[in-house]
Amino acid sequence: MTRMRIITRTLTAATLLAATSCSSTVRTGNSPMLLVIDSLQGIRGANSPGTPGSFLVSDVSTIVLTGCPTPTNPPSCAKVFGDNGQVVLELAKKDVTSTTAPTTNNQVTISRIHVHYRLADGTAPVQGTNVPLDFDTAVTATVPASGTATIGFELVRVSAKESAPLLGLVDPHVGNSGFINAIGDVTFFGTDQVGNAISVTGSLAIQFGDWADPSS
Repeated sequence: MTRMRIITRTLTAATLLAATSCSSTVRTGNSPMLLVIDSLQGIRGANSPGTPGSFLVSDVSTIVLTGCPTPTNPPSCAKVFGDNGQVVLELAKKDVTSTTAPTTNNQVTISRIHVHYRLADGTAPVQGTNVPLDFDTAVTATVPASGTATIGFELVRVSAKESAPLLGLVDPHVGNSGFINAIGDVTFFGTDQVGNAISVTGSLAIQFGDWADPSS
């Protein structure tokens, strides 16, 4: 009987510990709201930007037929375009049992975005060697208490395509000369209207390469 009581107490303690751990995760931060990513997409840069998609094919150097600084016949030249991202954000209550509707105090204003790159195969990322450098960018957009906000942002900078390792993918003679399969982790930072900090991170696949451009 004593042994059974010990086992029961041990299991009960473990159950409470698990519940406490889960609950503390939900309560992280002082805001009563959670910032939620409905969708995170990339937009390939070009003279006419591509359509948003959950997978970004990023062209390190794009052959264009118009806007070249030196006229040629036929007109064509290589240009470097940055790639943009687009996110749809909304808010959700941490306390799902609450019947109180969110107010304007719960609105979250996004002010900073951090972009981090890592390799899709799990190889340790080394910034400036096998992945582009991380960067932060500023933005000002407010996620309403109810509804969604769509925010555009820089996902791959021109400077990244003009530096290692992406610059090494450029071959002026052969398209698809190489590629890097990466994942972009994008973190959105903001505060609600009473000053509580809040953030959320989403990820999308990015394939960097010097792709063939038959007509851009």
